Order: sequence, then structure tokens, then C-alpha cells
Amino acid sequence: MSKSKILIADDNLPNVELLEAYLADLDCEVAVATDGRQTLEKVTEFQPDLILLDIMMPKLSGFEVCKMLKKDPATKHIMILMVTALNESGDIERSLAAGCNDFYSKPIDKLGLITRVKNLLELRSVTDELERLHRYIDNMEEGLGPQTNLTNA
Repeated sequence: MSKSKILIADDNLPNVELLEAYLADLDCEVAVATDGRQTLEKVTEFQPDLILLDIMMPKLSGFEVCKMLKKDPATKHIMILMVTALNESGDIERSLAAGCNDFYSKPIDKLGLITRVKNLLELRSVTDELERLHRYIDNMEEGLGPQTNLTNA
């Protein structure tokens, strides 16, 4: 099985370094983007399984990035964990409305972050397997063609 890919999207270098340090114990590849537009570019080239997405970023906010990724059939499957200092109920609602999979308020503790990351990566894996099985079933049904009476064969 290949390593999971996690994209950290945050314009604050100390936050990025902290997140990288926390993720170091996981068997994953990590990439970094420092603004909203760069996040979208990195998604295309890096193809992450999970994005740790800050809301307050230059060029495009985390809300905007999340909405764009979730509307695109090529990227809608990417798990998004909003990691932000914003923690009002309205911020959580806007994040969920934008399509994020989970929300985590700063300050970040390692156990809380790692637990959410592992859960979202597991969910991504299960979702991918379910999609693969659906495609397999669809292909099998297409291969059968019209129903045949197997009892009279």
C-alpha cells in the first residue's frame, strides 16, 4: 500500500512547522502550500489524500479553496480538515457548508490532531475501496448484457 499524502495549507510558518513535526510519526508524505492559489496548484501536482486547511490565508480563503475542491469531480474525494484559530459556531457552520470533512480549532494538541488525521485517512481508504467495488459491480453487470435464463442452459 502506498503512503498517504497530506497537504498542509497554512500561511503561518510556525504553524506549518508544528504540523509537520506532529505528522512526522505517521507513515505519510507531506507537502506545503502557503496561500489559497498555491493550495489548488499543489493539489493538482501532489494529489493529496488529506488537506490540513487553514481558513485565513492570502489570495483565496480556506472556505473558497474547500468549495472549489468539493465542487470538482476530480478532487471532491479529498478529505479536508479545517485547522484554524477561528472557533465561533458560525465559522464551523461555514466550514461544513463549504464541504470540509472535519474542523479542528487551534491551539493544536498532537493527540487530537493525529486522531483526526488517522480517522480521515481511514475514511478515505474505505471510501476509495467502496468506489472501486461499485465500479467492479458496474463492469460485471455491463458484461452480462441482457438477462439470460440460466436454468434452461
